[in-house]
Amino acid sequence: MYKARNKSLTFNGTKMDYLTFGKGIKPLILIPGLSTQRLKGRAFFMSYVYRIFAKDYKVYMFDRKNKVEAGYSISDMADELAQAMKYLNLEKVDIIGVSQGGMIAQLLAIRYPELVRKLVLGVTLSKVNDTALSTIGNWVNLAQKEKRQQLVLDMMDKVYSERYVKRNRWLIFLLSKLMKPKELDRFIILADSILHFDASDKLKEIACPVFVIGGGKDKVVGAQSSADLTQALNCSYHIYPNLGHSAYVEAKDFNQRILTFLQS
Repeated sequence: MYKARNKSLTFNGTKMDYLTFGKGIKPLILIPGLSTQRLKGRAFFMSYVYRIFAKDYKVYMFDRKNKVEAGYSISDMADELAQAMKYLNLEKVDIIGVSQGGMIAQLLAIRYPELVRKLVLGVTLSKVNDTALSTIGNWVNLAQKEKRQQLVLDMMDKVYSERYVKRNRWLIFLLSKLMKPKELDRFIILADSILHFDASDKLKEIACPVFVIGGGKDKVVGAQSSADLTQALNCSYHIYPNLGHSAYVEAKDFNQRILTFLQS
């Protein structure tokens, strides 16, 4: 279904897993956010979640490189994504970045404008703020102490609405048991990169059309972050006043709003 494929590529000694799906010709890249799970082997699942894009696009989703080192930055992630795009001959691509993926997407548009046609920034920020420092800093602390269940619990509580958590609390135990020690180390490095992120003084260099979409009750990147991005970029936007960081999951029209922008 949706021509879903799991793939990987290697360049400059770096292996990166990615997946593709969709029946269209136009390329679209979805950059996912920080997670305790990798993309490897999830092509079919992701093709279903984002099936609204499958008719008109060939969709690509790239994970961070397989081996990450301390000090690995969001700038590094953007540079490596650009290398992967060039390796696959992807130019003038529509880009959707969610959460940390939105941070990567900003730097991609700033540093490699020739690669980006339109840009969507979902539940993200341009500069780390007090909310992000507190929430993500606590996740790093819990991961360093190997408190898996508390980490997953706090992530669910901060990311999702209370109603969503109540319906899916059984996932907490399962996800905490599936998390391996080496994945905790990887998570710490990826999460720490957010604590040092600041692209706010370079946003004016983004030349392509931009759409910002976020939640008015975001406990991860802050409720004001999407509004700040919108003002700095003077771009189109939509804020869900009663949703938080999980607007990309819980808002039924989230992907439709993005598709409307991309096709406008």
